[in-house]
Amino acid sequence: MSTYLINAISPPEFDEFIAYLNEHLGENGNPEVGYFQPLSRSTSSFPVDREAAFRAGLEIPVGEQGWRRAWAARGRDGQILGHIDLRGHSERHTEHRCLLGMGVHRICRRQGIGSTLIQHAKLWAGSTKLLEQIDLQVLSENQAAVALYRQAGFTRVGEIQHMFKIDDQYLSYTTMTVPVHGAKSAV
Repeated sequence: MSTYLINAISPPEFDEFIAYLNEHLGENGNPEVGYFQPLSRSTSSFPVDREAAFRAGLEIPVGEQGWRRAWAARGRDGQILGHIDLRGHSERHTEHRCLLGMGVHRICRRQGIGSTLIQHAKLWAGSTKLLEQIDLQVLSENQAAVALYRQAGFTRVGEIQHMFKIDDQYLSYTTMTVPVHGAKSAV
């Protein structure tokens, strides 16, 4: 396994991070990879309107509307190998919960980076004293991701069958959750 460090995404690194995300999303729907985001193959890039909200969210205090935090696992050469982000739910009275998003570069999958990123996010969330649960939504057909989340302690709490119809294919959405308290150190 390669050596990597996990660091918070800083504002000066944000453009590089978006470039990484767009490269990562470019694989979405590829026959060898399958769908991992509810985006069609022709529009698999990070939406520009969401990019501004993501960037702004990094500066918003946790618990306030629109907050977001992101981390990247970087190799020795500084290349982003994977990422994870947490953000607040948009609904009121959900300040004790957050949503997780993540991805690992295609050349680094199945090397433990995803598990380490999840553990890092759980520890950070637990340190906030505000967050109690991390939720996520994953395409049900993305069995590798579902297995990773299960291994990290997430439990399945629901599924919406045929939530999306993308490129003439129906895809379902699974919701999973994990408590943040009691997370153990990753190292």
